[in-house]
Amino acid sequence: MHYPFRQTRPSVMKYLRSPQLRQWLVKQGRSTMTAVASSANAIPNAATNRIVGRWLLGCSGLVVGAIVLGGVTRLTESGLSMVDWHLVREMKPPQSQAEWEAEFSKYQQFPEFKIMNHEMTLPEFKFIFYMEWGHRMWGRLVGLAYIVPTIYFWRKGYFTRSIKGKVLGLCGFVFFQGLLGWYMVKSGLEEKPESYDIPRVSQYRLSAHLGSALLLYCASLWIGLTLLLPTNKLAETKHLMQLRRFAKGTTGLVFLTALSGAFVAGLDAGLVYNSFPKMGERWIPDDLLAFSPTLKNIFENPTTVQFDHRIMGISSLAAITGLYLFSRRMLLPRRAKIALSLLAAMAYGQVALGISTLLLYVPTSLAATHQTGSVALLSLAIWVLAELRKMPK
Repeated sequence: MHYPFRQTRPSVMKYLRSPQLRQWLVKQGRSTMTAVASSANAIPNAATNRIVGRWLLGCSGLVVGAIVLGGVTRLTESGLSMVDWHLVREMKPPQSQAEWEAEFSKYQQFPEFKIMNHEMTLPEFKFIFYMEWGHRMWGRLVGLAYIVPTIYFWRKGYFTRSIKGKVLGLCGFVFFQGLLGWYMVKSGLEEKPESYDIPRVSQYRLSAHLGSALLLYCASLWIGLTLLLPTNKLAETKHLMQLRRFAKGTTGLVFLTALSGAFVAGLDAGLVYNSFPKMGERWIPDDLLAFSPTLKNIFENPTTVQFDHRIMGISSLAAITGLYLFSRRMLLPRRAKIALSLLAAMAYGQVALGISTLLLYVPTSLAATHQTGSVALLSLAIWVLAELRKMPK
């Protein structure tokens, strides 16, 4: 048989041995290796940003759980049941009857038992103990949810330089939040011979504790949303810049209104005037400025604290309504319109919850729902800001 390729084989072999071919193959191999290396090192990328964004949204959800649990703990007057703070030792609640009696005996040495709960039984103590224990354990879960994935993602190279700084700040804030919580509880355990008021934590420390939790939540939610939501391509018009400023101011007002709720809770100011829209028989109550100096009323007079919270709540509702109506005059993406509509609807629902809580003398379930509503309202305001943010340069 005749095989033509046998005749061409020497020329093929000669070509394969040529220096030009070897140089070309080496060049192609290097470019291939570079491409593989660059694709392997293309971290962070869109996929890793989605992973980090979802993680931060999950963490923000856990922070909401801590805020709600903290509110319920305050409403059930359970926050002073654990008189010690140990990072690891208190993770296991009392197991035997002797351990429960020892824990109850420690609680009996502090003002809340002596003044308010001197007839409390051991089963009643177990209820408030488990409420506070659950809140503290949830706080530890939040800490682990931030710190452990941070270490993992950092080692995997999922963070950009800017995200690294933000995540370190979040982890540090979680640690600070835990210390602030114990600092708050200590204020309710102190003996105050000069005071005839019922034992409670300092409203200043309570508002600081809630405020730091809200800041942690807002920061986590904002970073997560900016990683997950593509930036809308919006024409930088004068009206858009005005809408952005309006939205930022409204979000700040919503935050301050939620924070003022901590002073209401800390002073039990929701039980002072249980009528609406008037406070008793007056629009402006007689004891609004009963304390001296005048500035002291803003933070320590229950009447003034409730009055301020009412004014801020109504102002937030007016601002959100104005923001929604102003946005209707503009051509916005569908997601932004949905966020603004939900924000407006939630604002009216939150005001209705607040009024109902007041008129019904602050039932625990309704008050907890009202507090959760404040976080939901703040969340929607942040979503609006994320939808209106500028395109990155």
